[in-house]
Amino acid sequence: MLIVRSSEWKDQFSERLENGAKSDSWTLYKMAYNVVKTSLIKDFRGLQCPKFLPHLQPFKHQLEVAETVIERMNGKAILADEVGLGKTIEAGLILKEYLVRGLVKKALILAPASLVNQWIDELNRKFHIPAMQYNKKYDLSLCDIVVTSIDMAKRSPHKEKIYAQNFDLIIVDEAHKLKNHQTKNYEFVQQLKKKFCLLLTATPIQNDVFELFYLITLLKPGHLGNYETFRTAFSASKHDVEHEEFLKELVNQVMVRNTREATGIEWPDRHVAIIPITFSDIERDIYSMITHLKTNSSLFSDAFSIITLQREMCSSKEAVQYTLMNMREKCTRHEDLQAIDQIVEKLAALQLHAKAEKTFELIQQANDKVIIFTEYRATQNFLQAYLYEKGITSVLFNGKFSKSKRDWMKQLFQQNAQVLIATESGSEGINLQFCRYVINYDLPWNPMKLEQRIGRVHRLGQANDVHIYNLAIQDTIDDHIVDLLHTKIDVFEKVVGELDAILTSYKLSI
Repeated sequence: MLIVRSSEWKDQFSERLENGAKSDSWTLYKMAYNVVKTSLIKDFRGLQCPKFLPHLQPFKHQLEVAETVIERMNGKAILADEVGLGKTIEAGLILKEYLVRGLVKKALILAPASLVNQWIDELNRKFHIPAMQYNKKYDLSLCDIVVTSIDMAKRSPHKEKIYAQNFDLIIVDEAHKLKNHQTKNYEFVQQLKKKFCLLLTATPIQNDVFELFYLITLLKPGHLGNYETFRTAFSASKHDVEHEEFLKELVNQVMVRNTREATGIEWPDRHVAIIPITFSDIERDIYSMITHLKTNSSLFSDAFSIITLQREMCSSKEAVQYTLMNMREKCTRHEDLQAIDQIVEKLAALQLHAKAEKTFELIQQANDKVIIFTEYRATQNFLQAYLYEKGITSVLFNGKFSKSKRDWMKQLFQQNAQVLIATESGSEGINLQFCRYVINYDLPWNPMKLEQRIGRVHRLGQANDVHIYNLAIQDTIDDHIVDLLHTKIDVFEKVVGELDAILTSYKLSI
């Protein structure tokens, strides 16, 4: 562009002086001055963004988290508040603050597919941040705030387009799914170009302490040393760690965690109980036949297959029957076929299931809406049919449903049905504060999955006490699962902090 000297302003200035004309509008000048003055940031300390969000009323703990991450952690942090305390709001505040200060111009939010639209809606509506969903047809260099699912983003040709961008901020929701350096999710996030990074998870330790090590290493490589140094310094194993106070101090330099009790908000109480159940004689016989398969059949020589069948038997005959029939197709030995057929024949004669009967009893006593969590879709279908025969309306919820169908099931549950029967996919990305009863029909190996399930109802907006019933069949694999859950909870509390009640000892409390 050619720049030339001009003297036109002199003529215009002389003309205004001779004619007594105003140089400009004083009112417009003051308005422009006030706009600039308002947008000036005189001090880095303290949040500026709330004054640009007059309709958003964040809680005190959410504002404190945003300040801590920006002022003390340099925008690299794990947001690990307990489920339902508003980690999305905290991340939105941090993003908005960096946008206001001009420190972030380009950001990428990675979330489970079921939460992408929720993120876009909250950023647009609550924070006035023009976020958009990733589309392979768009030129990413022209898109400032992009939201996408990590499952899509990590695949070609999407990952190549995303890798080509220089992001100021990366936000990863449900960050526990990154797990460790061997997963594609972790590898994808690690290779992104980023200045700031937020990892959101209420459960930074899912199964073992090394998951937390890898999350922190992703944020700040070397903060806990390398893998061998970490393992040696803290005598770390999957389910145990030493020098936990020193480790917790290091962890708290990169992690912010609020518990419900610490927020100062008045929360409804959480009542948790393990409900012990006894198998009927025929159920016990079938369970024993399954257990003996390991020694009597080459097809079931590995322990995992037997454990799977045992867990399915503790869930429903439909679940174990489905697996056995699939295994039958692989049989080449007459002895294996005979062993499977004997169990299937016994299952066909089984009319009742002790756990289902106890579930019906709990639903009757609740006389209100109830969520049931199971590990198996075959059990889902069994429970729906069983409850229908008892005159109880229910809807299903699982990961095979499209987003629109999931939304429809949630609406049906809220307005029409008494029971929602969900698989693990129902423990994330769905808020059900209108319900206050949860039955964990099948116990997971991972205690954090229990916390995620409970968090669907025990969260901001819940007005009533919540009741959690964990069903466990005595003298079965369920006993081992309960023991392991307690061990994992102990590790979590040593390193991360106290957990709200998710499990209790065996006792009947109703």
